[in-house]
Amino acid sequence: MDRTEAQLREKLMQAEFEPEATEQAVAYVKSFGYVNDERYVRNYIECRREQKSRRQIEQELLYKKGVPKDLIRQVYEELEPADERELIRRFLEKKHYCGASADEKKKRSVMASLARKGFSAEDILAVMREEQ
Repeated sequence: MDRTEAQLREKLMQAEFEPEATEQAVAYVKSFGYVNDERYVRNYIECRREQKSRRQIEQELLYKKGVPKDLIRQVYEELEPADERELIRRFLEKKHYCGASADEKKKRSVMASLARKGFSAEDILAVMREEQ
């Protein structure tokens, strides 16, 4: 199971290893390439960018996996960007959303759901206008 450096450090601390032993263990596995945050971020993004927004992936990596923000941005700059508007279209299709027949309550509900998933308001509105 692949882990980030921060996840490994946290797991060792939970097992009540001394901080010095934890740092030595992390340095040891890093020296052999067993823990590589850049590789982890690249794989994580490539596996999820067709289902999740960039913002949502960044938040997961930053807050759940403990990856530095600058590393996340660096990897994103190297990768081809995903078409977030296409992701929104797929979401609307999955939810059987029809802009022409949807009432205001349904529209607001769908917009709020997409915003919680990390999509920009600009992209959400543009795609929803296409659906009308």
